[in-house]
Amino acid sequence: MLVIGIAGGSGSGKTTVVRRIVEILPPDSVSIISQDAYYKDNGHLSPEERAKINFDHPSSIEFSLMAKHLDELSKGHAIDMPVYSYLTCARQTETIPVEPRKVIIVEGILIMTDPCIRSRLNIKVFVDADADDRLMRIIRRDLIERGRTYDMVLDHYEQFVKPMHLQFIEPTKRYADIIVPQGGENTVAIDILASRIHMKLG
Repeated sequence: MLVIGIAGGSGSGKTTVVRRIVEILPPDSVSIISQDAYYKDNGHLSPEERAKINFDHPSSIEFSLMAKHLDELSKGHAIDMPVYSYLTCARQTETIPVEPRKVIIVEGILIMTDPCIRSRLNIKVFVDADADDRLMRIIRRDLIERGRTYDMVLDHYEQFVKPMHLQFIEPTKRYADIIVPQGGENTVAIDILASRIHMKLG
């Protein structure tokens, strides 16, 4: 089993990179673990308290559960990945079954901030993109998917996303084996990464 970590700033194009790798590799050879599924359950908080949650800080993630799930997959056991709602800030009652496969992709902005997760990654990838490109993607995503207004998105970016990116996410670039500039638009880098994965799989 090959465990690949794909990190990078919010809106950098990680999801696009993951999708293209899955398209290139053989069918049914990849399972995906999303960091977003492992946000701590804060459904008990009031709406005012939920609005103050810093989703861009490592403390917001239950890394211990993610590490446990990666260990289970490496042993050949299926896991039940949580489902998290940004609207309620709570984990849902349903889960997503994830099967052990030849390639496990772990994707998320903060995955390389945690030493336990880093130690489980065979290949570490950092998806890089200009800050203004990331901000445009964040605005589009949060308006559509997270029910925020334009002003709310900009306030959130200024208060949480930008400072946390500079403090926690950007520094993890030094752990990367491969850096993919221009995010999902960099088909050459993605093809090279996919070829490397093919080699590792033998």
